[in-house]
Amino acid sequence: QVQLVESGGGLVQAGGSLRLSCAASGRTFEMGWFRQAPGKEREFVASINWSGSSTSYADSVKGRFTISRDNVKSTGYLQMNSLKPEDTAVYYCAATPVVGGAYAYWGRGTQVTVSS
Repeated sequence: QVQLVESGGGLVQAGGSLRLSCAASGRTFEMGWFRQAPGKEREFVASINWSGSSTSYADSVKGRFTISRDNVKSTGYLQMNSLKPEDTAVYYCAATPVVGGAYAYWGRGTQVTVSS
């Protein structure tokens, strides 16, 4: 089974930037980022297909976040710009083991805190 490990979280002021990384121990197809803020349900943030040719974003982050991947390094990324306090959450990376499959692989999360 593929292991996913997130990194890059931390404390940042509103308007600042962070880049999250997700290192995979094996092959993944679709890769996505999700987040869970205090008192809220886990929500979808962004996803990218196996080749990186297609991406999708939640409306709340569109224009501010960019998802990418480097298949040579087996690593996914989430570039987060113009951060807002409402972006504060634990961020999780996830991946599907096959094309069109459900998210079966999940990381343990990394905390992102945006101060105002």
